[in-house]
Amino acid sequence: MRSGPGQLARTVRRAGAIVLPALAAAHAAPVVSTFGPLRNRAMPRLAGRGRPDHVALTFDDGPDHLSTPHFLRLLDARGIRATFFLLGSMLARSPGLAKEMAAAGHEIGIHGWHHRPLLLRGPRATYDDLARARDAVADVTGRPPTLFRPPYGVMNTAAHLTCRRLGLTPTLWTAWGEDWRARATPDSVHRTVTRDLSGGGTILLHDSDCTSAPDSWRITLAALPGVLDTCEAHGWQIGPLREHGVQTRWAKTTRFSV
Repeated sequence: MRSGPGQLARTVRRAGAIVLPALAAAHAAPVVSTFGPLRNRAMPRLAGRGRPDHVALTFDDGPDHLSTPHFLRLLDARGIRATFFLLGSMLARSPGLAKEMAAAGHEIGIHGWHHRPLLLRGPRATYDDLARARDAVADVTGRPPTLFRPPYGVMNTAAHLTCRRLGLTPTLWTAWGEDWRARATPDSVHRTVTRDLSGGGTILLHDSDCTSAPDSWRITLAALPGVLDTCEAHGWQIGPLREHGVQTRWAKTTRFSV
């Protein structure tokens, strides 16, 4: 029996009803890594779990010419280097500051070009955003970045594939300060970070308020000395992710020249 146009259309609709949700589910599946306790237990490399005598200090959302220099001065006074995940859109405003950060010995990763959820982007848009940020960091610092932290800590399948193509390792965190909130205080940031922190952990803070409550960076800056003191009191070394003992996932798969 031959199928007419109506039967064909119904078949296509039924197939779409099955295939499209399946594709959407596959695209969003990595979102489970957003759940901190699960990530920390089941995905230690993605969470940034490193050697037990070390704590990785990381900052998101810079470089910001209004706030980042204050963090750089404090870290320099303490003799500490950190990992900064830069937004390409902020880097374009302050390329000299990013160059200064790299020259001072801080590790530079990317946070994407725009601070937008990856779940709202398709594969092409995801690739273009990350590649643009990667190339901008390489142009300014003279060295291609190897680390990527997704906005809001949410990965999708396209982002994992893009990281593989670009030679980037996705890295989240094990402890954060919730320092972006309007109600945050130096004490709450310190308490929230240290509550979930242990040796081998990775701390997430923000050196800019471009996606946070206005002036929240001042709260983070005020909390930072106490966070560093707590780490030192436990005997943990503090430094960037490159000293943390986390294997770079795609280091051998991609070469990039500036």
